Amino acid sequence: MKAPTLIKTALLFRISQMKESGRKFPQVIAGLAASGGALAAGTFLGWTAPAEIPLVQKHEYGFPISAEDFSWIGSISNVGAAVVCFPIGILMKSVGRKWAMLSMVLPLLIGWMLIVFANNVTMLMAGRFLLGAGGGAFCIAAPTYTAEIAEPSIRGTLGTFCELMITVGILFVYAVEAVGSVRMLSAICGAIPIVFGAIFFFMPESPYYFIEKDRETDAARSLKWLRGHLYNEIEEIEELKAEEAKSRSDKITILQCLQQRATIKALIISLGLMFFQQLSGINAVIFYATTIFDDANTGLEASTATIIIGIIQMVATLLATLIVDRVGRQILLLASDFFMALSTIALAGYFQLKECNETQVENLGWLPVLALCLFIAMFSIRYGPIPWLMVGELFSNNVKAYVSPLAGVFNWLLAFLVTKVFTNLRDALGISGAFWLFSGISLVGTAFVFVVVPETKGISLFEIQRMLSRHIV
Repeated sequence: MKAPTLIKTALLFRISQMKESGRKFPQVIAGLAASGGALAAGTFLGWTAPAEIPLVQKHEYGFPISAEDFSWIGSISNVGAAVVCFPIGILMKSVGRKWAMLSMVLPLLIGWMLIVFANNVTMLMAGRFLLGAGGGAFCIAAPTYTAEIAEPSIRGTLGTFCELMITVGILFVYAVEAVGSVRMLSAICGAIPIVFGAIFFFMPESPYYFIEKDRETDAARSLKWLRGHLYNEIEEIEELKAEEAKSRSDKITILQCLQQRATIKALIISLGLMFFQQLSGINAVIFYATTIFDDANTGLEASTATIIIGIIQMVATLLATLIVDRVGRQILLLASDFFMALSTIALAGYFQLKECNETQVENLGWLPVLALCLFIAMFSIRYGPIPWLMVGELFSNNVKAYVSPLAGVFNWLLAFLVTKVFTNLRDALGISGAFWLFSGISLVGTAFVFVVVPETKGISLFEIQRMLSRHIV
């Protein structure tokens, strides 16, 4: 065969491959752009740690903020996130995934402006509530968008972008704390939603949304953008139409949903995992990391210590994406929860010794750093993402519209409880008592996973439903 013929054959083969599978790069770009909203959410989650000491102890804003006030400022964002869980689902169906996310730029921007220009506690609380609403919406909308735009071969990878970008957002706040004032830090964070909006504006709408609205031409145009102009989108459009038709025919009410044995058992497992995830104390650690290191007298600058935590969280989350489908969900949850319990036991023991006699811990400044780093790593590797992953695995498609927002509301309200009560627990029990409580809950969570949570690795969604229907939880 002559060289030109070989080249022509190779080109035709390459074109046929592109038609069949599509280009991956545009999908990655769209997934990263959508995850910019998760980056914005990460900044409001991380903001509390570097802000507490300047606002409460140094009165940087010029008006008094008590520890009780700050517990409300830190926790009210979780209420905002819980409140938006159901409305964002309605908004995504009415105006589309893209415009639902773009509309969240406004509450994020107003929230940061209220914090930058705050002259009283009420303005700070209002700003934090709006940040929670905007950021919480992204935690639901962005994974939905990335799942719908991605081909199956890269859907898992794109699905990890949101969680990874949340950790990047937290690390970003820890890193730019050095700029000086809390107002300047907040102003920098306020620029992120604007950048997100400017980039995501040029991304395509989800083709699945267009199929929902019977806009087949727009769906084809979206797929061409995402898969490349050589891609033959007809087969995928037919698949989307069949999936949408099945979704409409299988639609049930929430009362019918709660009468299904598999759904009830899946709900017990999912909400149980959410409970132990939040009651492990993760949000207390993230929101009050600077204070914890300051109390520990580690010898490290508190800002340096929190940056270390942020880096570990980001790296561990990245590592989690590589092992979730190689190691079982249950074994990872067991290991994660057990080592989180050991970490909080170590923290509790350290602070109890410190409360009795500070000289006993003069040479143990490394212990709280090591314990918190282990806690963050174990949480990020599995107990952070797996409960959300299992919400998608345990429920059948026709009930997810009800239970996914319910799981989100439950999770965010628990996060509010832990963040709000941590200061009160610290005052009532001492910081050691608070960590003893978290460690006890984590040990109970380990037992819950061992007894109740099934292994779903390598099992089809259909088989999971059959397993839940016959197993006793």
